[in-house]
Amino acid sequence: MMALSWSRLASLSTTALLAVALSGCAPFGHQAGSAADTTASGLPGAGGAATSGQARVSLLQKKGTNGPLRTLNVEPDGRWECINCAGDGVTSTGVLSEEHRERLQLLLADPTLAKETDEARGYVAACIGALTSSLLTAAGLISSQDCPGEERSPVAEEILLLLTQNTPAELTS
Repeated sequence: MMALSWSRLASLSTTALLAVALSGCAPFGHQAGSAADTTASGLPGAGGAATSGQARVSLLQKKGTNGPLRTLNVEPDGRWECINCAGDGVTSTGVLSEEHRERLQLLLADPTLAKETDEARGYVAACIGALTSSLLTAAGLISSQDCPGEERSPVAEEILLLLTQNTPAELTS
């Protein structure tokens, strides 16, 4: 039984990494080597959105082991793209309101988010057949499942609710 849980977790982690690789590490419109692609020291690096106080976030959701993978990517300017949100292969796009975009950016910049990552919490997926939601942030991967009694990370939960209430991504219970 333990091997099954680890294989599901490894599968979701692999899927999450694949989604990041396919969507690219830089925000839409960000060109590698541009002025924004430098660190505070002026050297080329992974500065970009993080040094300007703007961050992107991705939400990956999958129900059970056989459910479709749904992906939501939100850019710092509030533009979002939801891939397969209804499980039908359709991609939809939109823009968060200015209020929601600003709130999202504040939440993504919250220093406590780093304490909510899967690595920091030692998170292990525990439920079979549950909706698993994983946020990919600059702080790291933050996962949760719709399971009775699952303890949610407060900042990540607020990000998850903001995204699911303002895009076609599935609302969690």
